[in-house]
Amino acid sequence: MKAIVTGGAGFIGSNLADALINLGWSVSVVDDLSSGKTENLNPAAKFFKKDIVDPTVREAFEETRPDVVFHLAAQISVADSVRNPVKDARINLEGSLNLLQSCVEFGVGKFIFSSSGGTIYGETPGEPATEQFPLRPFAPYGISKMALESYLKFFSVEHGLKYTSLRYGNVYGPRQDPHGEAGVVAIFARAMLEGRTPTINGDGSCLRDYVFVGDVVRANIAAIDKGHNGAFNIGTGKATDVNEVYALLSAATGFGAPAIRGPFRAGDLKRSVLNNALAGETLGWSPQVPLDEGMKLTVKFFKEQAARNKARE
Repeated sequence: MKAIVTGGAGFIGSNLADALINLGWSVSVVDDLSSGKTENLNPAAKFFKKDIVDPTVREAFEETRPDVVFHLAAQISVADSVRNPVKDARINLEGSLNLLQSCVEFGVGKFIFSSSGGTIYGETPGEPATEQFPLRPFAPYGISKMALESYLKFFSVEHGLKYTSLRYGNVYGPRQDPHGEAGVVAIFARAMLEGRTPTINGDGSCLRDYVFVGDVVRANIAAIDKGHNGAFNIGTGKATDVNEVYALLSAATGFGAPAIRGPFRAGDLKRSVLNNALAGETLGWSPQVPLDEGMKLTVKFFKEQAARNKARE
């Protein structure tokens, strides 16, 4: 079987590419390296340095003739989408439509889309949100994810393209970028390992659904043959606040200092938690990695990365 993984030099995409190659798949990675890293690329993968907005991305399809496309390439910053909604739409909508057109042209069997349960629902008070929860994204990032899910329905009806949309919770784990605003687990872990005290915005009570990257990879693989033309929450169903994340990472790193407290960040959701029952029933998927274990695996990765970087000096 042959696959294209867009964003395959990034955090989730590179972990997915590795898993597919380990399963014996022929994998092509499409990535413009704007945020992905060459060190994440699996040497067994064919690499196409392409921007998904560029129409020449079809060349990767023409050469690969993939059975499945896993679409993870995206503009991922919610704050950047607010500052520049045109750029967000250009990458997350126009770029994705480029890929879908190529899927039709080259007869791709399945398109697996990385959507966002963390933004597409908005606030999720009360019980964890099911897939029937109203879609109420506020930021352009979430709006573009919601819009592309509608485009997927169109391509399914009009062209017969099978798809699965996976609505992720807050994904964390090895290879997450600790720079910038995204990925509080990676940001905190790297800071603690370097002896710097992380800052918690506000009182640390914001609740999120943290799901380990290895579990997200398994969800993508489960969607190859299941869940056709549906959307599924990929989360744990468990609410964890930032204070607990800090405590778990502090224990995993041996960092003893209390957090610095900063101002609450405007626009942050108070609560975002996902019900994963439908993914269990239809995809046969459930999260396997407990949060404390996932935190330890993440810290282990950053320790090993730091040792490799030091050895190169």
